[in-house]
Amino acid sequence: MSTTPVTPTDSVEPLTNPPERAEVRRRRKLPTPGKVLAWAVMIVILLITMLPFYWILRTALSTNPGLLSEPGSLTPPEFTTGAFERVLGMQSTDEALAEGGSGAELNFWRYLLNSVMVATLVTVCQVLFSAMAAYAFARLRWKGRDKVFALFLAGLMVPTVFTLLPNFVLIKQLGLIDTVLGIALPTMFMTPFAVFFLRQFFMGIPMEIEEAARLDGASRIGTFFKVILPLAASPIATLSILTYMTAWNDYFWPLMVSYTDSSRVLTVALGVFRAQSPQSGTDWAGLMAASLIAALPMFLLFMAFARRIVNSIGFSGIK
Repeated sequence: MSTTPVTPTDSVEPLTNPPERAEVRRRRKLPTPGKVLAWAVMIVILLITMLPFYWILRTALSTNPGLLSEPGSLTPPEFTTGAFERVLGMQSTDEALAEGGSGAELNFWRYLLNSVMVATLVTVCQVLFSAMAAYAFARLRWKGRDKVFALFLAGLMVPTVFTLLPNFVLIKQLGLIDTVLGIALPTMFMTPFAVFFLRQFFMGIPMEIEEAARLDGASRIGTFFKVILPLAASPIATLSILTYMTAWNDYFWPLMVSYTDSSRVLTVALGVFRAQSPQSGTDWAGLMAASLIAALPMFLLFMAFARRIVNSIGFSGIK
């Protein structure tokens, strides 16, 4: 029994020759003019955005006499870390004056503690009470609910400056002027944005989950704390970060109600430090070092959770 070997026919040819395939791949790798232009524009915008931060760092790493002698230098004139040492209380008055410092005191750690206390108090209370209000608007059925929510959202259109004077009068009558609680109280309970943000997420949770919890004997309050809040961990974390950053960066309201170091937060303290005008002039290097240290925690916080913030805002349906 003989077998005939099977050979491929000459009529079958590859669709594309290897040189042609390599040419196609090479053309695909070449960027288009539009893509090159888009990247160039993005790089220019990035450089313009980052320039102020670089200038702050350049100023903080310089001495004040060096800044006056070389105002346009792109590198730190007379490079030193003395400004950071002054801000952190690691430099004596004589050393500060030798580097051109103003000699003005900046109780940095006290101001930092006040900022942490205010931001933490506002964040914890506002997120908790806003979550309760958002759950009531999203799940509880009561007469006039939608009208009350529409009226509540109208608060988003009221400029913050319109509420400063009534809040100041209220805080003064409560005897909370120049206290940490007086700074935190006006925004400590809830805000229209926080309620709207969480309500959008709560409305997307299936009702069957709550009904199952109620059948298992959970109360309405138990369902909220044991079922709804764990499911909303991501948007609550996002709201907490945004609220913390807003409370940390607030300036005008703390300026109105805090007058001494006992309640003064970092943002106000930097302004007071700038306003002091001793004989040697403003300590620009120290001021920029303090500003950089004050902004660094919020910058790192945002960079660490930037993706979660964007994803959660998109998931909640906010345009």
